[in-house]
Amino acid sequence: MPLLNANACADLLEALTALTVSAALAILDVGGRGDVRTKPDGSPVTPADDAAEAAIRDGLMRVAPTLAVVSEEHADAERPDFAGASVIVVDPLDGTRDFIAGRDEYTVNIAVVSDRVPLLGVIAAPALQTIWRGIVGRGAERMQLSVNGKTSSPQAIRARRPAPDKLTAMASRSHLDRRTRAYIDALPGARLLQSGSSVKFCRVAEGAADLYPRLAPIHDWDIAAGHAILEAAGGSMTAPAGAALAYGTEELLVPAFLAWGDPARAVLLKG
Repeated sequence: MPLLNANACADLLEALTALTVSAALAILDVGGRGDVRTKPDGSPVTPADDAAEAAIRDGLMRVAPTLAVVSEEHADAERPDFAGASVIVVDPLDGTRDFIAGRDEYTVNIAVVSDRVPLLGVIAAPALQTIWRGIVGRGAERMQLSVNGKTSSPQAIRARRPAPDKLTAMASRSHLDRRTRAYIDALPGARLLQSGSSVKFCRVAEGAADLYPRLAPIHDWDIAAGHAILEAAGGSMTAPAGAALAYGTEELLVPAFLAWGDPARAVLLKG
């Protein structure tokens, strides 16, 4: 499989953005119709998940036929070697529980992970009519998405440098564990803002929040696109003690991470 660099990712960016738009429109078209199924891990899946997955898969066969794909809905059958290769990592509907509940914070995530490192990310939030995207080393941007699939001109975004002792910390609405809550509570002046899906990464990348910690396991497809966008916007994302995250493990899981808009303010965990 080929190994893409930032230049090659730039050539793919518009095509992958178009695929997130197609998936977003498929979700809006299907809506909440149909039965909700439960996967073996207990997570829900809806006809909208399936429609978004089909839109992305069909598109990838046209725009990136030589690249391996890993997606949430086919993860059991897909285990490509991430080492020395580029893999497209897909979550066709991130935040399915929020989607079922009628909330706006659900997304379509597409990432390119090269040699285990996220390099490109595109995230579309259909109900929020917003797309965030970025390539590490080339910057990040935000676009508006209309209900007919048209997008606005890109607007550059950048993570902010927060004032001392005044932080806004993003955390999951449905998966906030005790360890993550304790980490946030220990930060002087930190204010907790809960949200669903990978919108949390986007809020940090666009300067609306300062950090997003998660000290519990999470799958690659949930975070790879957000990781790339955040770093493209000037932020950082590491393991709790500061090491690089390892994508493409056998379980396709990252044990924990700290995502900061200002790398100089990152508070790491010892031991």
